[in-house]
This record gives sequence, structure tokens and C-alpha cells, in this order.
Amino acid sequence: MRPRFLFGRAVLIGALALLAPAVLQAQLVPVTSPPKDSTKKEGLFTVSDALLFGGFLVGAAVARPLDTQIATKMREPSAQLNHVASTAAKSFNFYGSPGVAIAGVAMYGVGRIGHVDRLADLGLHSTEAITLSAGITYLIKGLAGRERPSSAGVNEPDDFHFGSGFTHATFSSFPSGHATAAFAAATVVTVETHQWWPKSTWFVAPIMFGTATMVGMARLYSNAHWASDVVVGAGIGTLTGLKVFRYNHVTHKHTRLNTWLLRATPTVAPDPDGHGAMLAWSFPAPR
Repeated sequence: MRPRFLFGRAVLIGALALLAPAVLQAQLVPVTSPPKDSTKKEGLFTVSDALLFGGFLVGAAVARPLDTQIATKMREPSAQLNHVASTAAKSFNFYGSPGVAIAGVAMYGVGRIGHVDRLADLGLHSTEAITLSAGITYLIKGLAGRERPSSAGVNEPDDFHFGSGFTHATFSSFPSGHATAAFAAATVVTVETHQWWPKSTWFVAPIMFGTATMVGMARLYSNAHWASDVVVGAGIGTLTGLKVFRYNHVTHKHTRLNTWLLRATPTVAPDPDGHGAMLAWSFPAPR
């Protein structure tokens, strides 16, 4: 891969990782601060949400003319035959799916078994964000029907077939589901830890969003998506993560689902057959 292109990718990843704390700090002011008028009901969506997602749409518009150029660069033999790049791409592809979902469920389970409430909360809400963003992405993929570069060819970024994404995987390029999941998880982890330890944002955000950005790069390297697919997926994941956090911690703090799942009590009991032990879960009765 050409040094200039490698440098450009490094600058892009570094910029996203460094800008993430500042962007989320601005978002977290209305999310975590109490309203000036205590009688005014908090809303789920804010003006800053539109500005945030609008920024991602602008990024996608900027990336769109570069879709072919980036896809072509990624397919160069010098890039594809690079063992380190290939191995890294496989790892980040797995992290994007199913890795982040497995991590979310695992955090919830370990948190409840070990009675670490914050870890269980983090696992539950990151899983919620991943699931919700996956549903949104599935709907858009199905309707847009954009053909993947792996089948359309790197010179055909405008091959859309309305509705075909529901029935043909090759027409489910837009937006990137892996990027959506990775950015949804990154957002929830960042804002949740900010709530406990505000200063953590300045190192948690670069790690989480830097990793999510590498998931997007892995999708480009694997010829599975166009650059604009990744940018829009990142926007959907980020906004979904923010809304899941806001819903659970600001506008609807004591939902029945939260009460039910975050108060579940795991117990280890002897196996009825006498061959070991079994893990049992007891849930509080609904009110």
C-alpha cells in the first residue's frame, strides 16, 4: 500500500479518535445535567442530535465521491497481500460482529453473577443499543438495496435496487452493520463511564472510537462496503447509543425492563441429577 495512502488513513483514524471526546463532551452536557426548570419534562431527542447526525451525513456526502478511489486503493495487491493488515482486518471484522454483541451479553452476565451493578448496567444498555441500531440498519439496508463493491465492482458505487436488500445479501451494503454495532457500543461505553467518572472520557473515547473506526476500515479492506456506508453506519450507531443512554438514565430511569433485568439474582444450585451444579436466575415479580 502506498505510504501516502497509509498516512492518510492514519490521520483519519487519529482525528476521529481525538475528536470523539470533544464531540461527546458537548453531547453529554444536555444528557447528564439536570434541567434548569425542574418542572419541565426532559425530551428524548435534542437539537444537538440533529446537528450530530447532520455532521455524519455531511461526512458521507464528502466520502461519496471518494468511494471508488478508496475501494480501488484497498484492493491493491500491496494492501491485500499484507499479512498484518489481513490479520487485523479479520480481528476487527469479528469485533464488529458478533464480538460487540457477545461482549455486551457477557458484561451483563458477569455483572449480575458478580453483583457488579455498573458492569451489568453497561452490558445491558450496550446490548440494547446494538440490537436497536441493528434493526434500524436492517430496514435501511433492505430499502436502499445498494450493491456491495465485492459484487458490483469498485467502479459502480451507485448501483441501488430499491427493496432488494431484504432478499439479497449482495444488495445490503448501505449502511455498514458492523460499523453501526461498533459505534453503538463505543458510544454507550463512553457515556456510561462518563457518568461514573467524567474524566475517563478523554481516554475511554479514543480507545472505543478508535477501535470502532478500525472496524469500519476492516469493512473497506474486506471489500464489503463503500466508505459512505461506513460513515452513515457510524452515525446511526453513535446516535442510537446516545438515545439508549438518555432513555435509560434521563427520561425513563426506572423502566420495567431495567428493574426486571438489573435486579435479576443469579444463584448456583446443585444439579438435580447430582452430576455437578447449575446456574439459576430469579427475576423480581413485575409491579
